[in-house]
Amino acid sequence: MNPETRKPPQDAVTVRRLRLGIGAVGIALPIVLVVGHLVVTRRLTLLDSLSGYYHTGMRDIFVGALCAIGVFLISYRYRWPDDALSTVAGALAIAVALFPTTVGAPAGTTSGTDRTVGVVHQVAAAALFLLLAVFCLFLFTRPDRAGVPPSRSANRVYRACGLLILVAIGLALASTTLPADVRHTLKPVLWCETVAVFAFGAAWVAKSDALFRSADLPEGTPAGGASGPAATPAAPAPS
Repeated sequence: MNPETRKPPQDAVTVRRLRLGIGAVGIALPIVLVVGHLVVTRRLTLLDSLSGYYHTGMRDIFVGALCAIGVFLISYRYRWPDDALSTVAGALAIAVALFPTTVGAPAGTTSGTDRTVGVVHQVAAAALFLLLAVFCLFLFTRPDRAGVPPSRSANRVYRACGLLILVAIGLALASTTLPADVRHTLKPVLWCETVAVFAFGAAWVAKSDALFRSADLPEGTPAGGASGPAATPAAPAPS
């Protein structure tokens, strides 16, 4: 008789959907902003940063997506310190949305207050990306609550995504030393932000997929895939 496949617990379903929602919105955001701006303006124009789309017809999409990511992160509950760090990251995502950058604003329209708000935006965005890298490098790579570690291939994905985020942040900061005309032509901040957002989204989507792997294993089969009388049952807890 074939072993029966266990139905994932409702808590696992909820956590998986939150992870998938966070990742999906993150991956879609750069694409929707660029394509949407193309549709609105009827020409392909890349801005200097993703945040610069706040000052275009894509403002509502930019703010809405970041607020959605923020709510997802605040609602995310798994274990300590994931819960605390995700809540902080969610608050930072909402701050990035509600405190707009001055980059891309029409010339002569920014005041001293706007520039201060822009600094808040930059600090919140940098802190958010750093926290997302922490998730990839240190939290996603830990064993789950039942002590079952992620697979080696999954850990490689998480670490690669975390390193991509850190490298992208470093390159974006370094690019500020380039001449203004070079930055406007090459748009390094836009590309670095896009890579970081894609890496963040990919890691959360991968983690959502990994969540059900042990739960989908037949009874009597451990997470490593071995089976037999001496096998330890796979843990139903999320990974």
